[in-house]
Amino acid sequence: MNFITSLLSNLNYGTIFFLMMLESTVVPVPSEFVVTPAAYHAASGQLDVWLVILAATIGADLGATINYVVALYVGRPVIYRFANSRWGKMCLLSQEKVEKSERYFDEHGIAATLTGRLIPGIRHLISIPAGLARMNYWKFLLYTTIGAGAWHAILAALGWYLHAIVPEEQLNDKIAEYAEYIKLVILALLIAAIVWFVITRYVKKRK
Repeated sequence: MNFITSLLSNLNYGTIFFLMMLESTVVPVPSEFVVTPAAYHAASGQLDVWLVILAATIGADLGATINYVVALYVGRPVIYRFANSRWGKMCLLSQEKVEKSERYFDEHGIAATLTGRLIPGIRHLISIPAGLARMNYWKFLLYTTIGAGAWHAILAALGWYLHAIVPEEQLNDKIAEYAEYIKLVILALLIAAIVWFVITRYVKKRK
C-alpha cells in the first residue's frame, strides 16, 4: 500500500495508466483519488485533462482484459478459491462480491459490461463474469471502453470543477464528499434507465 500511496502522490500519465490498470483487476485502488486529483492538476496546466482520461481508460481496459482472460481460462472454481483466500481478502475480495457481479451480468446481459463500470463494488469485477460467459472479446472491450471512459470523464469534470473552489490541502476530503453524491446520481440514472427499458419493452409486447 505504501507503493500505491507513493504513486498517488506523483501522478503523471504513466502512474494514472498503471493505477487504473490495477483498479480494474482486483487491487483496491479508488479511481476517484486518481483521476480527480489528476484533472485538478490539469486545470492548473500541469497535465492535459484529455490525456488523463485517455491514460485512465486505456489502463482500465488492460486491467479488465486481464480479469476477462483469467476468468475465461481458469474458470469459476479457481476464481472463488482466490476470492476466499488470504490474498483475496487482502484485495478486499470475497466470493459474495464475485457472485454479486455475476448476478448483475446475468440480469443485464452483455450491456452489464458498460453499465457495470459505473457501479461501485461491481465496476472492477464485472469483467470476470464476462470472461466466464465467454462474451465476444471485442464487444467486451468496446463496452468496457465506453463505460470506463464515461466514468473517468465524470471524475475529470469533478477535478476540474474542484480546482476553482477548493485548495489542494482540502482536495481529498471534497473528493470523498462529492464522490458519494455522484454514485447516488449514477445509481438513480441507471435505475431510471432500467425502468424505462422494462416499460417500453412491455408496451411493445402489448402492441
